[in-house]
Amino acid sequence: MKRLALLFLIASFAASTFAQTRHRAVSAPNNPATAGEPLRLLSPELLSRFVLARDVFASRMTVADGLGPVMNEVGCFACHLTPTTGGGSGQVVRRVGSVIAGVFDPLANRGGSVLQAQAIGPRNGATHQFNAEAIPAEATVSIIRRAQPLFGLGLVDATPDSTFIALAAQEAARGDGTAGRVNMVDNIAAGMKTAGKFGWKAQIPTLHQFAGDALLTEIGITNPQFPNENCPSGNCAELEFNPRPSLNDDGRLTDLLTDYMAMLAPPPRGAITPDVIAGETVFNRIGCNACHVSTLQTGTNSNPAYDRQTYHPFSDFLLHDMGSLGDGIEQDGAGGREFRTAPLWGLRFISPLLHDRRANGNHALEDAIVAHDGQGAHARDQFNALDAADRAKLLAFLQSL
Repeated sequence: MKRLALLFLIASFAASTFAQTRHRAVSAPNNPATAGEPLRLLSPELLSRFVLARDVFASRMTVADGLGPVMNEVGCFACHLTPTTGGGSGQVVRRVGSVIAGVFDPLANRGGSVLQAQAIGPRNGATHQFNAEAIPAEATVSIIRRAQPLFGLGLVDATPDSTFIALAAQEAARGDGTAGRVNMVDNIAAGMKTAGKFGWKAQIPTLHQFAGDALLTEIGITNPQFPNENCPSGNCAELEFNPRPSLNDDGRLTDLLTDYMAMLAPPPRGAITPDVIAGETVFNRIGCNACHVSTLQTGTNSNPAYDRQTYHPFSDFLLHDMGSLGDGIEQDGAGGREFRTAPLWGLRFISPLLHDRRANGNHALEDAIVAHDGQGAHARDQFNALDAADRAKLLAFLQSL
């Protein structure tokens, strides 16, 4: 805790500069050579802030910091580490629920939809041994979701809701049955519903809320946005033994984690060969770009790093009905068959693929495409009909992302 407190003290000067966005820019490559680098056009002060925030992101939390009493990991780095800090990984969390007569129940009385698979005890310095959560007997749905990369998400955060609303309208106007929809969700800071952009179900509207939610749900650290501890397996009486019953984070930790994610640059592209260029044409021809939109632009912003920046996520960030590929979990306005279009940038760093890691091994890309259903079925069928040459070109393109 002393180490983190020192980091926060060092950060106090830089914190005020984060809102001061009209600083002189420093040069950085438009396309970083390696993953995990900061955005270009950040001021020297913000680059310093990025380094500090990255150190905090990579910190191991302790009971003194508010870890637990139940959690999934001891720090953000544990799940976001491939190919470097801030990436994704094959680490998973488990979600559960119960569906009775078509009605989804997140089992809040048993600890909620997310299972916390670890707990603190004497080994961690606590005086009481808490127990990790197990799948409740009432659960009729039990699925896993892998950790997603965080690269480039600051640009998504800086893209106005109107962009996603317009995208949904454009897709609907096509009339081809592939239109996505904006998931309007509770924005805690704004006190109203705004467009969900983050998470498998587009259930989170901002990176700041994403950071606060992850701190509580995955690490067990309460914060101003999420001040109430998770009751282990729904047994709130056990919180009597919580070694840190007060608010664990006053907001400074949440702010640092937000800043780190916001300043991470998009992942670099691989080599652009003739096959890669031809493969993108195949990608568009078979309809993958109906949902995996290649190019978006941020809104106006006083910070040049986010001001009308064009970026290439290969996602519309909208919810789509994925049919049998859905996970059965209803979450913050998203149905059991719906997923947010997964961004494809950085795809070459991700393994295994799909939310539940089912696509793995030498044919993971092909398996992931073939698993598409619902609104992705047409593109899947077009992929299945490709000849060997076009299929190879499409895979070369995907492997370059």
